[in-house]
Amino acid sequence: MNYVVFGGSRGIGAAVVERLMNEGHAIWAVSRSGEVPMGAQSIVWDALSDEPIAGLPDTIHGVVYAPGSINLKPFRGLKLDEFRADFELNAMGAVKALQACLPAMKTAGKASVVLFSTVAVQSGMSFHASIAMAKGAIEGLTRSLAAEWAPQIRVNAIAPSLVNTDLAARLLSTPEKVEASGKRHPLQRVGEPQDIAAAVEFLLGTNSDWMTGQILAIDGGMGSLR
Repeated sequence: MNYVVFGGSRGIGAAVVERLMNEGHAIWAVSRSGEVPMGAQSIVWDALSDEPIAGLPDTIHGVVYAPGSINLKPFRGLKLDEFRADFELNAMGAVKALQACLPAMKTAGKASVVLFSTVAVQSGMSFHASIAMAKGAIEGLTRSLAAEWAPQIRVNAIAPSLVNTDLAARLLSTPEKVEASGKRHPLQRVGEPQDIAAAVEFLLGTNSDWMTGQILAIDGGMGSLR
C-alpha cells in the first residue's frame, strides 16, 4: 500500500512511518526538515505555507496528518496570533494536505485518512483553549468528510492524551515530571509514540474497514475515567 504521512520526521509521525514500513508498505513522509526515517521517501513541505506539495504518488491508499502543537496558556494570556497559528497548523494544514491527496486517494478506489485531535476537546481542560479550538475543528472535519467521502474513503481521528515526544519535552523534561504526568492517567503512565502508531495502523488497515467518522481515544483512560 502507498501511505503518505505528514509530520513523518519525528515523534508520533516518525513512529507511524517506521511501523508501516516494517509491515512492507511504501511510505512518503512529508516534513519541513526532510529528515525522515531511512527507507521512506521524503517530501519537503511546510504546512504553514500555501505552496503545492510536490512528489506525491499517483495512487494513495492512506493519509495520516500528524503535525501538532502544544500551546498551554491561560486564555487571557493568549494573543490572537497564537490562536491563528495553532488553527493554521492543526486544522488548515490538514485541509491543505487532504485537498492535495484527494485525487490520488480516489484513484486508489478505497482509501483511509487518519487525523489527530486531543483528549482536551471532549474533556475540557484548563489552559487548552487554543489547541482545543483547533483540534475541535479537526473532529468536525473528520465527521464531515467521513459522510461526504463514504463509501470510498474512510476518515477517522485519534484523540491522544500526553505522549512522550519532542513536542511534549517541556512537560516531560525530568523523571519527576514524567511520573507526575503518568499518575494523572488511570493507566498510570504517559503515552508512547508506539501506542499511537499501533492505532494508526489499525485505522488505515482492513481490520477497521467498517469504521468511519469516529474519534478514537488513545489516552490512558484520561478522557473517560476518574
